[in-house]
Amino acid sequence: MDGILAVWKPEGWTSHDVVAKVRRILKMKRIGHAGTLDPMVTGVLPLCLGRATRVVEYIQERPKAYEAVLQLGIATDTEDITGTVIERQSSIAVSEDDIREALERFIGEIEQVPPMYSAIKIDGKRLYELAREGKTVERKSRKVTIHQIELIEAQLKQEQPKITFSVVCSKGTYIRTLCVDIGKALGVPATMAHLTRTMSGGITKESCLSLEQIEQLQLAGELSEHLIEADHAITHLKQAVVPTAIGRLALLGQKVGLEHADMNPDDMKDGQFVRLYNVEQTFLGIYQIDTSLAVIKPVKVFST
Repeated sequence: MDGILAVWKPEGWTSHDVVAKVRRILKMKRIGHAGTLDPMVTGVLPLCLGRATRVVEYIQERPKAYEAVLQLGIATDTEDITGTVIERQSSIAVSEDDIREALERFIGEIEQVPPMYSAIKIDGKRLYELAREGKTVERKSRKVTIHQIELIEAQLKQEQPKITFSVVCSKGTYIRTLCVDIGKALGVPATMAHLTRTMSGGITKESCLSLEQIEQLQLAGELSEHLIEADHAITHLKQAVVPTAIGRLALLGQKVGLEHADMNPDDMKDGQFVRLYNVEQTFLGIYQIDTSLAVIKPVKVFST
């Protein structure tokens, strides 16, 4: 079974839990997920099956979309509602205009300091392991990109107001940290109360199946009909088409002369990764342009 299985991850499950469950259902080991979700987070979790595991790293490069609920008035050590409260503030007075103005400040490239409760390694040890030992270490800020951020709802007439917003961001963005930073922009402590991933690898909720549906479809022998082709999740890579005979050589792992590739000349940039197809639109794999040799080199060959 090859392809991408779009799972709607339930709350309380780790991404690894979901992979393990699907491995048992499908009785196959070669499964990888494209982007970890914390246990409290629900939403789109693409699972790559079989040969599709070879595109995981390219799917992860694509922007992701979330819907988050930010709670004002409290701060926690984990930056989300599951953590220990380390600060509290009452009598919070912010307007919807204040919130919209604060959100707009985060559009574009921003700097984020990764939270202590994260899987980043420092000196061979994950930050969350150090945090559980009561240690705090200095973390370097990272550049991430907020492509879009919009206010959905502001519940301001309560002691600890809640703000619901949607965001489209680059890989590596911590929405927990974004919530905390939005709170700082408003001058009040804040934490993430809820998070749903609404899009990953171009895949949205409409394409997702629950774990129960996956089990039922597998028993009925119909699950393969719901798989997404591997190349459909990497459409951010440019496309090149070669004649059938040249495609056969490409499937053998041979380099392809640029003169054989039908693609936009403006996309023929050195180092550019492309999706290679033959004229019958069979996906041949991921290749890389080398302008110095005037060839397209194989990176991930999808031989049949």
